Amino acid sequence: MVKQKPIIRTDKWSLNPSALQRLLFAETVQVYRRLCRHLVGIVFTHWAELGGLSNQKVIPAVERLIHQTTQKPHVKYPGIDRVFHKFPSYYRRAAIAFAVGQVSSFVTRYQEWQSGTRSRRDAKPPTLNPNAGCYPVLYRGQCYKLHGTDRIEIKVFTGTDWVWTTVQISGLRERHEVDSNKLLSPSLICNQQACHLSVPFECHPVKRQPDQTVVAIDLGINTTATVTVVTFNGTVNHREFIHPGRDIDRRDKRLKSVAIRASKTMGKGGKLHKGFCSNTYRKCRHLNQQIAHIVSKRIVVLAKQFNAEAIVFEHLKGWRATGGRKRSNLRQRFHGWLKAMIRDYTEMKWQEVGGKTIDIVAAYTSKLAYDGSGVVQRDSKNYALAKFTSGKRYNCDLNGSQNTAARGILKLTRRKDSEGCSSKSSGRSPRSWACLCDLWTRNLQVSTDTITSRQQVV
Repeated sequence: MVKQKPIIRTDKWSLNPSALQRLLFAETVQVYRRLCRHLVGIVFTHWAELGGLSNQKVIPAVERLIHQTTQKPHVKYPGIDRVFHKFPSYYRRAAIAFAVGQVSSFVTRYQEWQSGTRSRRDAKPPTLNPNAGCYPVLYRGQCYKLHGTDRIEIKVFTGTDWVWTTVQISGLRERHEVDSNKLLSPSLICNQQACHLSVPFECHPVKRQPDQTVVAIDLGINTTATVTVVTFNGTVNHREFIHPGRDIDRRDKRLKSVAIRASKTMGKGGKLHKGFCSNTYRKCRHLNQQIAHIVSKRIVVLAKQFNAEAIVFEHLKGWRATGGRKRSNLRQRFHGWLKAMIRDYTEMKWQEVGGKTIDIVAAYTSKLAYDGSGVVQRDSKNYALAKFTSGKRYNCDLNGSQNTAARGILKLTRRKDSEGCSSKSSGRSPRSWACLCDLWTRNLQVSTDTITSRQQVV
């Protein structure tokens, strides 16, 4: 049986340091990075002996090279203890673990480059970067002492000595309140923009007893996400459109300003310099993350509300837009489609509470009518509307989400009509193109068989 990987999630605990404490934190980060740079060179030099050791043995092996003790007064690199005098042992071990990780990553990438595994033919070899911008890892009792959830005591460097300082915790999230979550060693993040703790948690979700319900998502560009809650017998319990229009308008307005500034800069010809409008693009990326978090959070809230067994998405990995002319508005909207980000954020949030996410074949989810009447016809003036062969008009995204739910249910129940099976003899469409009406048919067949068996018993 394959052992499941632990679920690691990280919270941000904001700190409220004084001006002096901020200087102490900056000095601590600086001296920690200096030690890491020295250790990267030492570990790389002795990688032939250190590379084959386990994680438990490699840190003591490096310490025997740099740290003098009464049992081992002579070491190969005594200058480390002289330069980094009275350096705390747990800070030193965290720096050793970081240096080993940097060298191991470099050696692996370099061996792949030598063997010919490259992104392109003229790819340059990887380089060993000791200046990786790391931050000190804090170990409980030795590097930090937590006093409730409002104060924390951290060991910091003053320039000549290591002392304890108490700082107020001004903001934190709720993962520490879950009894099953295990708090791991946090990292002290201190730079010009922020000063906070990055606190990882090992999450152990409680085993769920879900109902026979799924939450199906149709991701689109007209509506960010269309959500449908469907039971295993084909009953639609809830429908909802999630579209944070305010954030989308803010993002699109900024992107439009880039085009205006580019035309003023280049005129009718020329090239844009590297880093053109980099701040605007950075803000747009942050807005995209905000949109994805808003949508994914709402999806998970609905899944928890209806106690769903799974969240169903269309498999859109590797999908490329075929519609829209180059540099057209439609092509730009496809470029800003957050299908992968929303799916990943939803899976991470839903996995944390013990749920599972599945993907189904995306072909013909929106093209086939959910009632089994056949292929729908899109409205020429409003592409979000569909017309069934019976003359009924319906929202195309809503139709697609209901068909997505049906395929997800068939995949969960593992019946003959599930994903991946096709009917070659009957001439029908592939069974992976199932619609909502197939659930109704299956439920009716089960009911008929049950009644028949009861009559035979009587």
